[in-house]
Amino acid sequence: MKKILITGSSGFIGFHLSKVLLDKGFIVKGIDSMNAYYDVNLKEERNKILLGYSNFSFELMNLSNINKTKEIVKNFNPDYLVHLAAQAGVRHSVTNPEDYVESNLIATFNILEALRETNVDHLLIASTSSAYGASKNMPFQESDPSNEPLTFYASTKRACESMSHSYANLFDIPVTCFRFFTVYGPWGRPDMALFKFVKAITQDKEFDVYNEGQMIRDFTYVEDLVHAIHLLLDKIPKTDKKVSKADSVSSVAPWRLINIGNADPVVLIDFVKYIEEKLDKKAKINFMPLQMGDVVQTYANNQLLKDLTDYKPETGYKEGIEHFINWYLSHYKGQ
Repeated sequence: MKKILITGSSGFIGFHLSKVLLDKGFIVKGIDSMNAYYDVNLKEERNKILLGYSNFSFELMNLSNINKTKEIVKNFNPDYLVHLAAQAGVRHSVTNPEDYVESNLIATFNILEALRETNVDHLLIASTSSAYGASKNMPFQESDPSNEPLTFYASTKRACESMSHSYANLFDIPVTCFRFFTVYGPWGRPDMALFKFVKAITQDKEFDVYNEGQMIRDFTYVEDLVHAIHLLLDKIPKTDKKVSKADSVSSVAPWRLINIGNADPVVLIDFVKYIEEKLDKKAKINFMPLQMGDVVQTYANNQLLKDLTDYKPETGYKEGIEHFINWYLSHYKGQ
């Protein structure tokens, strides 16, 4: 059975991906630092579920430790490595940029260095739609320029893409970088919009909505996203071998960039209104102007994903909100 190493396995996306692959029989090793950026109890609850699988093992560690990173990669010798561990949060990067140097840049460098010594069939790295920065081209396409990042978070993720391309070129490491678009769903992070909105409305508290509610986001349901990642494990890029006109594969390295988004953008205030409808409760909204570093709209072109996998995310935002609310009300019953 294939072995897969997943960094950030106790995180939101890492947990869902680990669970899907464990259910499919993969041997999964998870790595997580369990940092306190948000409620560690939530991470521990996710990890406890994963530890219930006999084909799962876990290492509590920080990827900034290069020797430990190399040791784990060498000893586990995975067929695939999915690097999801990162410091998340666009706004947090405005006030705490130093957190992103260690968690994003150094951690990714250490993973790349480890793979110079231990071959894998495919390295897959999480990036972000924020990397498109100031681009006004809609929908965002992998071939669009992304040289104008608006936050340090976006800069670090863009840098990780660039670093991985150089290692793919120099050391023939096949790499796919995903650009995720506003992922949401059950077991989500407490700092994410849907979690904050539902929590505030159920507790009858006021919450901020930026750009007067006119932000437009390509909300992507987490189960669709991890299904796409699973399908991409064996879609290994080959230098200058395009599978379609939309392919972003590099002309000089086994490296590819790919959007994973719903391709169905939603105005934020409509998103909030549907939460109100499902909770049967009026929101107390504090409308705010556009914040430093925010982009007004994100919108994925997912043609390349469709070309490679014959799949594209399909869960509409209303269905996704319902799934999240059902989980939230069950998980935080009485709180």
